[in-house]
Amino acid sequence: MESGTAPSKHRMLSVKLWPPSHSTRLMLVERMTKNLTTPSIFSRKYGLLSTEEAEKDAKKIEESAFAVADQHYKKEPDGDGSSAVQVYAKESSRLMLEVIKRGPTVKDEEVAADKINVLHENVFDISGGRRAFIDAEEAEDILKPLREPGNSYTKICFSNRSFGLDAANVAAPILSSIKQQLTEVDLSDFVAGRPESEALEVMNIFSSALEGCQLRYLNLSNNALGEKGVRAFEALLKSQNCLEELYLMNDGISEEAARAVSELIPSTEKLKILQFHNNMTGDEGAIAISEIVKRSHALEDFRCSSTRVGADGGVALAEALKTCTHLKKLDLRDNMFGVEVGVALSKALSLFSDLTQIYLSYLNLEDEGAEALANVLKESAPSLEVLDMAGNDITAKGAASLAACIASKQFLTKINFSENELKDEGAILIGKALGESHGRLNEVDMSTNAIRRAGARLLAQAVVKIPGFKLLNINGNFISDEGIDEVKEFFKSSPDMLGPLDENDPEGEDYDDEDEENAEDENELDSKLKDLKIEQGEE
Repeated sequence: MESGTAPSKHRMLSVKLWPPSHSTRLMLVERMTKNLTTPSIFSRKYGLLSTEEAEKDAKKIEESAFAVADQHYKKEPDGDGSSAVQVYAKESSRLMLEVIKRGPTVKDEEVAADKINVLHENVFDISGGRRAFIDAEEAEDILKPLREPGNSYTKICFSNRSFGLDAANVAAPILSSIKQQLTEVDLSDFVAGRPESEALEVMNIFSSALEGCQLRYLNLSNNALGEKGVRAFEALLKSQNCLEELYLMNDGISEEAARAVSELIPSTEKLKILQFHNNMTGDEGAIAISEIVKRSHALEDFRCSSTRVGADGGVALAEALKTCTHLKKLDLRDNMFGVEVGVALSKALSLFSDLTQIYLSYLNLEDEGAEALANVLKESAPSLEVLDMAGNDITAKGAASLAACIASKQFLTKINFSENELKDEGAILIGKALGESHGRLNEVDMSTNAIRRAGARLLAQAVVKIPGFKLLNINGNFISDEGIDEVKEFFKSSPDMLGPLDENDPEGEDYDDEDEENAEDENELDSKLKDLKIEQGEE
């Protein structure tokens, strides 16, 4: 977010060195997950964790490390918290190393089926079991079913196994022999831990082997492709004219790589799903992606989240999306768009009559951008089910438009307005709109909005009456102890509907007028955690 805006300054100043904020704790979990899934000397020896398992382990590590550090801090209540931060980082590092040395966990039933998992007679999937390198001998054994005459496999999934040159050369003739019957190919995360030169050659081998197959689904995610990797798949990509789903997530898709994708895919007329999550695309890359989007008139699901796109790229994407009138799901989270892109995107939203899910969190929209989007959504997208605009510096001023939008939607199931600046005034407006809900709503997140007793009480009153409601999150606010008691009373017959309140600060204040000391504290905390490394110690 722009550091110069008042709301961002407010949020920065409101965080002290210990305990870390909710967002800082989530950041640490994300960084540990990345560490646990990154190939290293340890992963070669003990195996590489899947993303799903790493996320679970990272959350457990963080919770344990936080508990240890918090106990340390309580023993030194007069300290500034810096030693607790050091304990937090050191304990996280120690527990990470334990998990990596433990390796991926494999259930007993998975061991028996470690080779191959045939979900249906037409699906060949070797992604189950332990994540590991695959050599030529194992490739011969594991791919044997694909050699059987008359097999009916139309979908193959080689994800979660790392192919070297020997294994790739075994797979190539097998794939060539069945490529005419294939319609779905998943090669995500299939060269993990290989040197770049070997990985690129493996990609070339698979690409050549599959050239000419007519796929509806292609997943090349989690391969750190970059431009070289994209071009290594040139033969396969250039032969695709019927793709309906294309996934290029966490692939290092830079500006040059995005241009390569746009250049190599000959037709996107049938493309319905296009996903570019977690890349380094930037503005110029987004402009290249917008050319693909512009040609994808049948697009129903577009994801371009966490791709470092700023205003220029965001506007280009917004303009391109005007051709995608069948869009049902739009995910642009975690980019650097700003108000200008919010306004530009609002002009496209009116064309999406089938839109059911929209994710626009952490885009620096501010009130002006959020109001433009909400005002258009109010008059369009009649079947909208999910509305996510968290972390956009939206204040009570913008809440009126959000409330009007909510009140107009009969099918909303989930709303996320967390990490904004709505305060009581905005929460009350939102709460009144929720009170007019038609009964499908089941989740509302209004956490970290500087909400106090009045706003919390009204939100609780509104959602507790909705049949089938599941979760209200109002954590990280400034609700008094009396207010907490009142809210809990509303949910006494259904306590599971109220999320945790452990990060609520009943003494919460507006910190706008405080000096810069707290901001420096937060910067110090972030600097201690951002480069968290695994302490290897003794083998």
